[in-house]
Amino acid sequence: MLTRRRILSLLTMTGASLLATGGTSQALWNFFDSYPTASTDSLKRLNISKEWQTALGPMLPSYVGFLQSLKLKYIKVDQLIEPHTHVRNGVHNTLPPKAMWRNISSTLKVVDALAFRLELPVNELVSIYRSPAYNSRCPGAKSNSYHMRNNATDVRFTCPPGKVAAMARAMRGAGLYQGGVGRYSSFTHIDTRGKNADW
Repeated sequence: MLTRRRILSLLTMTGASLLATGGTSQALWNFFDSYPTASTDSLKRLNISKEWQTALGPMLPSYVGFLQSLKLKYIKVDQLIEPHTHVRNGVHNTLPPKAMWRNISSTLKVVDALAFRLELPVNELVSIYRSPAYNSRCPGAKSNSYHMRNNATDVRFTCPPGKVAAMARAMRGAGLYQGGVGRYSSFTHIDTRGKNADW
């Protein structure tokens, strides 16, 4: 029978062995921050194609499990995966490193709340995480983009981007988050960088 003391001892030993093997912080992160893995049937139900699974690799089922754990109401999981499959000038985008997964949580929750307030479904997530190599191929992308930190998304609704940006700024003004709002001709950029910025 496992006592509380025995469980704490096992956790301590596991953490120590992870440190001793050289995995250090990433290994500890993976140990203490695991997510349910989506099954093959679950991926199929979520419209995650085999092509996407091949392109994005073995971490995809865990990443899908992480996204499901956010319990978003107005954003579909396949909408969250699709931007990671993009290719620009021969450079493939990727999933974010696991240590960055949680970075997108607050931004997606803002977009989910935005959909509720606009009373519109999310039409498309144009961009979320961008690998450094992929980001360098995106026209107009900054070298320190919040997309590379997995903390930003470019989103489209079935209404003008100006209306989306105005609602996002109103939510921010009400103290619901701190971050950047950028209005573009066909989409709106939203991030939760922790300080306000507009363009």
